[in-house]
Amino acid sequence: MTTLIAIIGLGVLCLIFEIFDFRKAIIPITIIGLLAILGLTVSEFNSPASYYNNMLIVNRFSVSFSSLFIVLTLFLVALSHNFYENHQSKLSDYVAIKIFLLSGAVAMVTFGNLAMFFLGIEVLSISLYVLAASSRMNIKSNEAGMKYFLMGSFASGIILFGICLIYGAMGSFDIVEISEMSQSAELPIWFPIGIVLVTIGMLFKIAAVPFHFWAPDVYEGSPTLTTALMSTLAKVVAIATLYKLLTALHADVNYSFQIVVVVISIASMTVGNIMALRQTNVKRMLAFSGISHAGFMLMTLLSLSTSAGSLLYYTTAYSLAGIAAFSVIIYVCKNRDNEDIVNFHGLGKTNPLLAAILTASLLSMAGIPIFAGFFAKLVLFSQTIQAGYLVVVIFAVINSIISVGYYFKLILAMYTKEPNEERKGKPFLIYAVALIAIVLNIVLGMFPSLVLDLLA
Repeated sequence: MTTLIAIIGLGVLCLIFEIFDFRKAIIPITIIGLLAILGLTVSEFNSPASYYNNMLIVNRFSVSFSSLFIVLTLFLVALSHNFYENHQSKLSDYVAIKIFLLSGAVAMVTFGNLAMFFLGIEVLSISLYVLAASSRMNIKSNEAGMKYFLMGSFASGIILFGICLIYGAMGSFDIVEISEMSQSAELPIWFPIGIVLVTIGMLFKIAAVPFHFWAPDVYEGSPTLTTALMSTLAKVVAIATLYKLLTALHADVNYSFQIVVVVISIASMTVGNIMALRQTNVKRMLAFSGISHAGFMLMTLLSLSTSAGSLLYYTTAYSLAGIAAFSVIIYVCKNRDNEDIVNFHGLGKTNPLLAAILTASLLSMAGIPIFAGFFAKLVLFSQTIQAGYLVVVIFAVINSIISVGYYFKLILAMYTKEPNEERKGKPFLIYAVALIAIVLNIVLGMFPSLVLDLLA
Protein backbone atom coordinates (compact mmCIF):
# COMPACT_ATOMS: atom_id res chain seq x y z
CA MET A 1 0.00 0.00 0.00
CA THR A 2 2.84 2.38 0.89
CA THR A 3 4.44 1.55 -2.46
CA LEU A 4 1.34 2.62 -4.38
CA ILE A 5 1.01 5.87 -2.42
CA ALA A 6 4.70 6.66 -2.90
CA ILE A 7 4.49 6.06 -6.67
CA ILE A 8 1.47 8.36 -7.05
CA GLY A 9 3.21 10.99 -4.89
CA LEU A 10 6.29 10.82 -7.14
CA GLY A 11 4.10 11.33 -10.22
CA VAL A 12 2.49 14.42 -8.67
CA LEU A 13 5.97 15.70 -7.71
CA CYS A 14 7.06 15.50 -11.38
CA LEU A 15 4.14 17.75 -12.34
CA ILE A 16 4.95 20.20 -9.54
CA PHE A 17 8.56 20.43 -10.77
CA GLU A 18 7.21 21.63 -14.12
CA ILE A 19 5.25 24.42 -12.40
CA PHE A 20 8.43 25.72 -10.73
CA ASP A 21 10.52 25.20 -13.89
CA PHE A 22 12.81 22.53 -12.35
CA ARG A 23 12.97 20.54 -15.59
CA LYS A 24 16.62 19.59 -15.23
CA ALA A 25 15.92 17.95 -11.89
CA ILE A 26 12.99 15.83 -13.08
CA ILE A 27 14.97 12.82 -14.37
CA PRO A 28 17.51 12.63 -11.47
CA ILE A 29 14.86 13.13 -8.77
CA THR A 30 12.56 10.55 -10.40
CA ILE A 31 15.37 7.99 -10.60
CA ILE A 32 16.29 8.58 -6.95
CA GLY A 33 12.60 8.39 -5.99
CA LEU A 34 12.12 5.10 -7.85
CA LEU A 35 15.21 3.63 -6.16
CA ALA A 36 13.78 4.63 -2.77
CA ILE A 37 10.39 3.13 -3.69
CA LEU A 38 12.15 -0.07 -4.79
CA GLY A 39 13.78 -0.33 -1.37
CA LEU A 40 10.43 0.32 0.30
CA THR A 41 8.79 -2.40 -1.81
CA VAL A 42 11.49 -4.99 -1.14
CA SER A 43 11.19 -4.34 2.60
CA GLU A 44 7.60 -5.68 2.44
CA PHE A 45 8.69 -9.03 0.95
CA ASN A 46 8.26 -11.01 4.18
CA SER A 47 5.41 -8.89 5.54
CA PRO A 48 2.13 -10.06 3.96
CA ALA A 49 -0.78 -7.70 4.58
CA SER A 50 -4.12 -6.54 3.22
CA TYR A 51 -5.53 -3.03 3.08
CA TYR A 52 -8.97 -1.42 2.79
CA ASN A 53 -11.05 -4.57 3.28
CA ASN A 54 -8.85 -6.67 0.95
CA MET A 55 -8.87 -4.09 -1.85
CA LEU A 56 -5.08 -4.49 -1.93
CA ILE A 57 -3.18 -7.63 -0.90
CA VAL A 58 0.59 -7.51 -0.39
CA ASN A 59 2.38 -10.85 -0.60
CA ARG A 60 5.53 -12.31 -2.15
CA PHE A 61 3.95 -12.48 -5.60
CA SER A 62 2.87 -8.83 -5.63
CA VAL A 63 6.15 -7.59 -4.12
CA SER A 64 8.30 -9.57 -6.58
CA PHE A 65 6.47 -8.37 -9.67
CA SER A 66 6.08 -4.81 -8.34
CA SER A 67 9.86 -4.70 -7.85
CA LEU A 68 10.36 -5.83 -11.45
CA PHE A 69 7.95 -3.14 -12.69
CA ILE A 70 9.80 -0.44 -10.73
CA VAL A 71 13.16 -1.53 -12.16
CA LEU A 72 11.78 -1.47 -15.71
CA THR A 73 10.22 1.97 -15.15
CA LEU A 74 13.54 3.19 -13.77
CA PHE A 75 15.26 2.14 -17.02
CA LEU A 76 12.54 3.74 -19.15
CA VAL A 77 12.71 7.03 -17.23
CA ALA A 78 16.50 7.09 -17.62
CA LEU A 79 16.10 6.65 -21.39
CA SER A 80 13.65 9.58 -21.44
CA HIS A 81 16.45 12.09 -20.89
CA ASN A 82 17.89 11.61 -24.38
CA PHE A 83 14.70 10.55 -26.12
CA TYR A 84 12.80 13.73 -25.18
CA GLU A 85 15.72 16.19 -25.38
CA ASN A 86 13.93 18.05 -28.20
CA HIS A 87 10.73 18.25 -26.12
CA GLN A 88 12.05 19.52 -22.78
CA SER A 89 8.96 21.68 -22.26
CA LYS A 90 6.85 18.50 -22.02
CA LEU A 91 9.37 16.28 -20.21
CA SER A 92 7.44 16.39 -16.94
CA ASP A 93 4.27 15.23 -18.71
CA TYR A 94 5.97 12.24 -20.32
CA VAL A 95 7.74 11.19 -17.12
CA ALA A 96 4.65 11.72 -14.93
CA ILE A 97 2.52 9.57 -17.26
CA LYS A 98 5.09 6.76 -16.98
CA ILE A 99 5.01 7.02 -13.19
CA PHE A 100 1.20 6.98 -13.08
CA LEU A 101 1.30 4.02 -15.48
CA LEU A 102 3.53 2.28 -12.93
CA SER A 103 0.90 2.87 -10.24
CA GLY A 104 -1.65 1.09 -12.44
CA ALA A 105 0.79 -1.78 -12.99
CA VAL A 106 1.39 -2.20 -9.26
CA ALA A 107 -2.37 -2.09 -8.57
CA MET A 108 -2.90 -4.86 -11.14
CA VAL A 109 -0.67 -7.35 -9.30
CA THR A 110 -1.64 -6.19 -5.80
CA PHE A 111 -5.42 -6.25 -6.25
CA GLY A 112 -7.61 -8.21 -3.85
CA ASN A 113 -10.81 -6.94 -5.35
CA LEU A 114 -12.02 -6.97 -8.96
CA ALA A 115 -12.82 -3.25 -8.74
CA MET A 116 -9.15 -2.50 -7.99
CA PHE A 117 -8.14 -4.92 -10.76
CA PHE A 118 -10.16 -2.97 -13.33
CA LEU A 119 -9.00 0.40 -11.97
CA GLY A 120 -5.39 -0.70 -12.42
CA ILE A 121 -6.07 -1.82 -16.00
CA GLU A 122 -7.62 1.51 -16.91
CA VAL A 123 -4.84 3.61 -15.38
CA LEU A 124 -2.27 1.59 -17.31
CA SER A 125 -4.26 1.50 -20.56
CA ILE A 126 -5.13 5.20 -20.69
CA SER A 127 -1.49 6.09 -20.06
CA LEU A 128 -0.47 3.85 -22.97
CA TYR A 129 -3.08 5.40 -25.29
CA VAL A 130 -1.65 8.86 -24.58
CA LEU A 131 1.98 7.77 -24.99
CA ALA A 132 1.26 5.91 -28.24
CA ALA A 133 -0.10 9.11 -29.83
CA SER A 134 2.33 11.47 -28.08
CA SER A 135 4.26 12.34 -31.25
CA ARG A 136 1.54 14.71 -32.45
CA MET A 137 3.18 15.72 -35.73
CA ASN A 138 3.80 12.12 -36.78
CA ILE A 139 0.89 10.57 -38.70
CA LYS A 140 2.01 7.04 -37.79
CA SER A 141 1.93 7.90 -34.09
CA ASN A 142 -1.57 9.37 -34.47
CA GLU A 143 -2.71 6.22 -36.23
CA ALA A 144 -1.09 4.00 -33.59
CA GLY A 145 -2.75 5.91 -30.76
CA MET A 146 -6.19 5.73 -32.41
CA LYS A 147 -5.89 2.01 -33.23
CA TYR A 148 -4.73 1.17 -29.73
CA PHE A 149 -7.42 3.33 -28.14
CA LEU A 150 -10.26 1.76 -30.17
CA MET A 151 -9.08 -1.82 -29.78
CA GLY A 152 -8.11 -1.32 -26.14
CA SER A 153 -11.49 0.20 -25.32
CA PHE A 154 -13.26 -2.85 -26.72
CA ALA A 155 -10.96 -5.12 -24.68
CA SER A 156 -11.62 -3.12 -21.51
CA GLY A 157 -15.37 -3.35 -22.17
CA ILE A 158 -15.12 -7.13 -22.54
CA ILE A 159 -13.16 -7.36 -19.28
CA LEU A 160 -15.75 -5.21 -17.48
CA PHE A 161 -18.59 -7.34 -18.83
CA GLY A 162 -16.79 -10.44 -17.58
CA ILE A 163 -16.33 -8.88 -14.13
CA CYS A 164 -20.07 -8.09 -14.03
CA LEU A 165 -20.94 -11.72 -14.81
CA ILE A 166 -18.55 -12.98 -12.13
CA TYR A 167 -20.12 -10.60 -9.64
CA GLY A 168 -23.59 -11.71 -10.69
CA ALA A 169 -22.63 -15.33 -10.07
CA MET A 170 -20.81 -14.79 -6.77
CA GLY A 171 -22.33 -11.65 -5.31
CA SER A 172 -18.89 -10.29 -4.43
CA PHE A 173 -15.91 -8.48 -5.95
CA ASP A 174 -13.54 -9.81 -3.26
CA ILE A 175 -11.07 -12.20 -4.88
CA VAL A 176 -10.63 -14.33 -1.71
CA GLU A 177 -14.38 -14.87 -1.37
CA ILE A 178 -14.73 -15.62 -5.08
CA SER A 179 -11.83 -18.10 -4.85
CA GLU A 180 -13.51 -19.96 -1.98
CA MET A 181 -16.92 -20.04 -3.66
CA SER A 182 -15.47 -21.11 -7.02
CA GLN A 183 -14.61 -24.52 -5.54
CA SER A 184 -18.31 -25.22 -5.06
CA ALA A 185 -19.72 -28.15 -7.04
CA GLU A 186 -22.52 -26.08 -8.58
CA LEU A 187 -21.84 -22.68 -10.10
CA PRO A 188 -24.08 -20.48 -12.27
CA ILE A 189 -23.29 -20.74 -15.98
CA TRP A 190 -22.35 -17.07 -16.19
CA PHE A 191 -19.39 -17.59 -13.83
CA PRO A 192 -17.28 -19.54 -16.40
CA ILE A 193 -18.57 -17.17 -19.12
CA GLY A 194 -17.29 -14.25 -17.03
CA ILE A 195 -13.87 -15.92 -16.68
CA VAL A 196 -13.75 -16.45 -20.45
CA LEU A 197 -14.55 -12.78 -21.16
CA VAL A 198 -11.95 -11.50 -18.68
CA THR A 199 -9.37 -13.87 -20.15
CA ILE A 200 -10.12 -12.68 -23.70
CA GLY A 201 -9.62 -9.07 -22.65
CA MET A 202 -6.32 -9.86 -20.95
CA LEU A 203 -5.10 -11.89 -23.94
CA PHE A 204 -5.59 -8.72 -25.98
CA LYS A 205 -3.36 -6.81 -23.55
CA ILE A 206 -0.72 -9.54 -23.88
CA ALA A 207 -1.08 -9.56 -27.70
CA ALA A 208 -1.63 -13.31 -27.93
CA VAL A 209 -3.08 -14.91 -31.07
CA PRO A 210 -5.83 -14.32 -32.23
CA PHE A 211 -5.98 -10.98 -30.36
CA HIS A 212 -2.66 -9.73 -31.71
CA PHE A 213 -3.54 -7.82 -34.87
CA TRP A 214 -3.13 -4.39 -33.26
CA ALA A 215 0.44 -5.02 -32.06
CA PRO A 216 2.62 -4.65 -35.23
CA ASP A 217 1.01 -1.38 -36.38
CA VAL A 218 0.91 0.12 -32.89
CA TYR A 219 4.51 -0.90 -32.13
CA GLU A 220 5.76 0.55 -35.42
CA GLY A 221 3.80 3.80 -35.21
CA SER A 222 4.39 4.63 -31.55
CA PRO A 223 7.49 6.55 -30.43
CA THR A 224 10.30 4.02 -29.89
CA LEU A 225 10.42 4.57 -26.12
CA THR A 226 6.67 3.89 -25.90
CA THR A 227 7.16 0.72 -27.96
CA ALA A 228 9.84 -0.35 -25.48
CA LEU A 229 7.35 0.22 -22.64
CA MET A 230 4.61 -1.78 -24.39
CA SER A 231 6.96 -4.61 -25.28
CA THR A 232 8.38 -5.02 -21.79
CA LEU A 233 6.48 -3.47 -18.89
CA ALA A 234 2.91 -3.58 -20.29
CA LYS A 235 3.20 -7.16 -21.55
CA VAL A 236 4.74 -8.41 -18.29
CA VAL A 237 2.04 -6.65 -16.23
CA ALA A 238 -0.74 -8.25 -18.28
CA ILE A 239 0.57 -11.82 -18.09
CA ALA A 240 1.34 -11.54 -14.34
CA THR A 241 -2.16 -10.19 -13.66
CA LEU A 242 -3.81 -12.89 -15.76
CA TYR A 243 -1.78 -15.54 -13.91
CA LYS A 244 -2.84 -14.18 -10.50
CA LEU A 245 -6.50 -13.92 -11.52
CA LEU A 246 -6.74 -17.42 -13.00
CA THR A 247 -4.90 -18.90 -10.01
CA ALA A 248 -7.44 -17.34 -7.65
CA LEU A 249 -10.33 -18.61 -9.78
CA HIS A 250 -8.88 -22.15 -9.98
CA ALA A 251 -9.20 -22.09 -13.76
CA ASP A 252 -6.54 -24.78 -14.28
CA VAL A 253 -8.84 -27.52 -12.92
CA ASN A 254 -10.99 -27.18 -16.06
CA TYR A 255 -9.80 -29.45 -18.88
CA SER A 256 -11.45 -27.30 -21.56
CA PHE A 257 -9.54 -24.27 -20.25
CA GLN A 258 -6.25 -26.16 -20.51
CA ILE A 259 -6.94 -27.15 -24.12
CA VAL A 260 -7.69 -23.53 -25.03
CA VAL A 261 -4.43 -22.39 -23.39
CA VAL A 262 -2.49 -25.07 -25.32
CA VAL A 263 -3.99 -23.96 -28.65
CA ILE A 264 -3.46 -20.22 -28.02
CA SER A 265 0.09 -20.79 -26.75
CA ILE A 266 1.11 -22.85 -29.79
CA ALA A 267 -0.65 -20.46 -32.19
CA SER A 268 1.02 -17.40 -30.64
CA MET A 269 4.49 -18.93 -30.82
CA THR A 270 4.05 -20.13 -34.39
CA VAL A 271 2.28 -17.12 -35.92
CA GLY A 272 4.60 -14.66 -34.16
CA ASN A 273 7.79 -16.35 -35.35
CA ILE A 274 6.67 -17.02 -38.92
CA MET A 275 5.49 -13.44 -39.41
CA ALA A 276 8.67 -12.05 -37.81
CA LEU A 277 10.77 -13.81 -40.46
CA ARG A 278 9.28 -11.54 -43.14
CA GLN A 279 9.85 -8.19 -41.42
CA THR A 280 12.37 -5.54 -42.46
CA ASN A 281 11.34 -3.02 -39.80
CA VAL A 282 12.99 -3.80 -36.46
CA LYS A 283 10.05 -2.60 -34.34
CA ARG A 284 7.57 -4.73 -36.33
CA MET A 285 9.95 -7.66 -36.02
CA LEU A 286 10.08 -7.25 -32.24
CA ALA A 287 6.29 -6.87 -32.18
CA PHE A 288 5.88 -10.32 -33.73
CA SER A 289 8.69 -11.58 -31.51
CA GLY A 290 6.68 -10.31 -28.52
CA ILE A 291 3.62 -12.21 -29.76
CA SER A 292 5.77 -15.35 -29.86
CA HIS A 293 7.09 -14.72 -26.33
CA ALA A 294 3.49 -14.24 -25.16
CA GLY A 295 2.91 -17.82 -26.30
CA PHE A 296 5.84 -19.00 -24.17
CA MET A 297 4.57 -17.06 -21.14
CA LEU A 298 1.11 -18.60 -21.52
CA MET A 299 2.67 -22.02 -20.92
CA THR A 300 2.84 -21.09 -17.23
CA LEU A 301 -0.98 -21.16 -17.13
CA LEU A 302 -0.85 -24.94 -17.62
CA SER A 303 0.58 -25.43 -14.13
CA LEU A 304 -0.76 -22.50 -12.13
CA SER A 305 0.03 -23.93 -8.72
CA THR A 306 3.78 -24.36 -9.32
CA SER A 307 4.88 -21.95 -12.06
CA ALA A 308 4.88 -18.53 -10.35
CA GLY A 309 8.68 -18.62 -10.00
CA SER A 310 9.23 -19.62 -13.62
CA LEU A 311 6.86 -16.87 -14.81
CA LEU A 312 8.77 -14.26 -12.79
CA TYR A 313 12.09 -15.56 -14.14
CA TYR A 314 10.93 -15.66 -17.77
CA THR A 315 9.37 -12.19 -17.66
CA THR A 316 12.49 -10.77 -15.98
CA ALA A 317 14.82 -12.31 -18.57
CA TYR A 318 12.61 -11.22 -21.48
CA SER A 319 12.07 -7.66 -20.26
CA LEU A 320 15.76 -7.04 -19.46
CA ALA A 321 16.74 -8.22 -22.94
CA GLY A 322 13.98 -6.03 -24.40
CA ILE A 323 15.18 -2.92 -22.52
CA ALA A 324 18.76 -3.50 -23.72
CA ALA A 325 17.61 -4.01 -27.32
CA PHE A 326 15.38 -0.93 -27.39
CA SER A 327 18.13 1.21 -25.84
CA VAL A 328 20.29 0.46 -28.88
CA ILE A 329 17.34 1.00 -31.27
CA ILE A 330 16.68 4.43 -29.72
CA TYR A 331 20.32 5.40 -30.26
CA VAL A 332 20.60 4.08 -33.82
CA CYS A 333 17.24 5.32 -35.14
CA LYS A 334 17.11 8.73 -33.47
CA ASN A 335 16.12 11.50 -35.92
CA ARG A 336 15.38 8.93 -38.65
CA ASP A 337 12.08 8.35 -40.39
CA ASN A 338 12.01 4.60 -39.82
CA GLU A 339 13.55 1.74 -37.87
CA ASP A 340 14.43 -0.48 -40.85
CA ILE A 341 17.23 -3.02 -40.59
CA VAL A 342 19.25 -0.99 -43.09
CA ASN A 343 19.87 1.58 -40.33
CA PHE A 344 21.83 -1.07 -38.40
CA HIS A 345 24.20 -1.92 -41.24
CA GLY A 346 27.80 -1.89 -40.03
CA LEU A 347 26.97 -1.06 -36.41
CA GLY A 348 29.56 -3.64 -35.35
CA LYS A 349 32.23 -1.47 -36.98
CA THR A 350 31.00 1.99 -36.01
CA ASN A 351 29.92 1.15 -32.45
CA PRO A 352 31.14 -2.30 -31.30
CA LEU A 353 29.82 -1.96 -27.73
CA LEU A 354 26.19 -1.24 -28.67
CA ALA A 355 26.34 -3.88 -31.42
CA ALA A 356 27.54 -6.42 -28.85
CA ILE A 357 24.76 -5.42 -26.42
CA LEU A 358 22.07 -5.73 -29.11
CA THR A 359 23.52 -9.08 -30.20
CA ALA A 360 23.47 -10.36 -26.62
CA SER A 361 19.87 -9.23 -26.07
CA LEU A 362 18.71 -10.92 -29.29
CA LEU A 363 20.56 -14.13 -28.36
CA SER A 364 18.82 -14.07 -24.97
CA MET A 365 15.42 -13.74 -26.65
CA ALA A 366 16.32 -16.62 -28.95
CA GLY A 367 17.20 -18.77 -25.94
CA ILE A 368 20.96 -19.16 -26.42
CA PRO A 369 23.23 -19.93 -23.42
CA ILE A 370 24.67 -18.23 -21.26
CA PHE A 371 21.89 -15.69 -21.21
CA ALA A 372 18.89 -15.75 -18.88
CA GLY A 373 16.54 -16.34 -21.82
CA PHE A 374 17.96 -19.84 -22.30
CA PHE A 375 17.56 -20.88 -18.67
CA ALA A 376 14.09 -19.28 -18.48
CA LYS A 377 12.95 -21.46 -21.38
CA LEU A 378 14.67 -24.49 -19.86
CA VAL A 379 12.83 -24.09 -16.55
CA LEU A 380 9.55 -23.39 -18.36
CA PHE A 381 9.89 -26.45 -20.62
CA SER A 382 10.77 -28.66 -17.65
CA GLN A 383 7.68 -27.60 -15.69
CA THR A 384 5.41 -27.96 -18.73
CA ILE A 385 6.65 -31.51 -19.35
CA GLN A 386 6.01 -32.37 -15.69
CA ALA A 387 2.46 -31.03 -16.12
CA GLY A 388 1.98 -33.50 -18.98
CA TYR A 389 2.12 -31.19 -22.01
CA LEU A 390 5.06 -32.56 -23.99
CA VAL A 391 3.46 -31.56 -27.30
CA VAL A 392 3.53 -27.88 -26.29
CA VAL A 393 7.23 -28.13 -25.45
CA ILE A 394 7.96 -29.73 -28.84
CA PHE A 395 6.28 -26.81 -30.61
CA ALA A 396 8.13 -24.37 -28.31
CA VAL A 397 11.52 -25.91 -29.18
CA ILE A 398 10.74 -25.77 -32.91
CA ASN A 399 9.68 -22.14 -32.60
CA SER A 400 12.82 -21.28 -30.65
CA ILE A 401 14.85 -22.63 -33.58
CA ILE A 402 12.74 -20.61 -36.07
CA SER A 403 13.30 -17.42 -34.06
CA VAL A 404 17.06 -17.70 -34.58
CA GLY A 405 16.41 -16.89 -38.27
CA TYR A 406 15.11 -13.36 -37.81
CA TYR A 407 17.29 -12.50 -34.82
CA PHE A 408 20.39 -13.44 -36.80
CA LYS A 409 19.16 -11.42 -39.78
CA LEU A 410 19.66 -8.30 -37.68
CA ILE A 411 22.91 -9.57 -36.14
CA LEU A 412 24.41 -10.33 -39.56
CA ALA A 413 23.38 -6.87 -40.81
CA MET A 414 25.40 -5.31 -38.00
CA TYR A 415 28.56 -7.30 -38.67
CA THR A 416 28.60 -8.16 -42.40
CA LYS A 417 27.21 -5.02 -44.05
CA GLU A 418 29.01 -1.76 -44.68
CA PRO A 419 27.89 1.15 -42.47
CA ASN A 420 25.66 3.84 -43.97
CA GLU A 421 26.94 6.56 -41.66
CA GLU A 422 28.59 6.80 -38.27
CA ARG A 423 26.40 7.99 -35.43
CA LYS A 424 27.98 10.84 -33.48
CA GLY A 425 27.85 11.22 -29.73
CA LYS A 426 27.77 8.70 -26.93
CA PRO A 427 24.83 9.50 -24.64
CA PHE A 428 25.78 8.24 -21.18
CA LEU A 429 22.32 7.18 -19.99
CA ILE A 430 21.57 5.10 -23.10
CA TYR A 431 24.89 3.29 -22.76
CA ALA A 432 24.37 2.83 -19.01
CA VAL A 433 20.83 1.45 -19.32
CA ALA A 434 21.76 -0.92 -22.16
CA LEU A 435 24.86 -2.18 -20.36
CA ILE A 436 23.23 -2.61 -16.94
CA ALA A 437 20.20 -4.41 -18.42
CA ILE A 438 22.27 -6.93 -20.39
CA VAL A 439 24.68 -7.50 -17.48
CA LEU A 440 21.72 -8.23 -15.20
CA ASN A 441 20.41 -10.63 -17.86
CA ILE A 442 23.73 -12.50 -17.93
CA VAL A 443 23.99 -12.58 -14.12
CA LEU A 444 20.48 -14.04 -13.84
CA GLY A 445 21.45 -16.58 -16.50
CA MET A 446 24.40 -17.67 -14.38
CA PHE A 447 22.46 -17.57 -11.10
CA PRO A 448 18.78 -18.30 -11.90
CA SER A 449 18.04 -19.17 -8.26
CA LEU A 450 18.26 -15.44 -7.43
CA VAL A 451 14.81 -15.08 -9.02
CA LEU A 452 13.39 -18.61 -8.97
CA ASP A 453 13.72 -18.93 -5.18
CA LEU A 454 11.69 -15.76 -4.57
CA LEU A 455 8.40 -17.55 -5.30
CA ALA A 456 9.47 -21.13 -4.63
